[in-house]
Amino acid sequence: MMKEKSNLWVLGHRISPIEVSGNYDMVIGETAPNVPGPPPHFHTALNEVFMVLEGEMEFLINGETKILHQGESVDLPPNVVHTFNNVGSSSCKWLNIHSPKGFSSFFEEMGIQENEPEAMKKSVDESIINKVMQTAADYDMHIKL
Repeated sequence: MMKEKSNLWVLGHRISPIEVSGNYDMVIGETAPNVPGPPPHFHTALNEVFMVLEGEMEFLINGETKILHQGESVDLPPNVVHTFNNVGSSSCKWLNIHSPKGFSSFFEEMGIQENEPEAMKKSVDESIINKVMQTAADYDMHIKL
């Protein structure tokens, strides 16, 4: 049985964590137009999947740009450098899975509770960006500058 947890704003994206029974983490994200994703990064032990539920998303995968439309997905095995962006004119919704379980702690630690005043704005505050840059590797998120 899947159950949603509290919604968060993480780096400008609305994140809805979903409680699952398997050995993976799952969230539904929503990204407004022209909101960039995290800095290009890779994971050494995590497999990651994105599926576009609504709209379209631009991905940069090992230096190559790929546009995903509704219903399309991309698999990101360990050591693949990636990021994403909403270059469309409307919000996009996406499903994101990390396997094995464990990456959800990044969202929990970096996220701002949706019901906090100005949560979206707070999620992109310089202090949060600095915290992400300093601690990303603790979550198997290795930023490629």
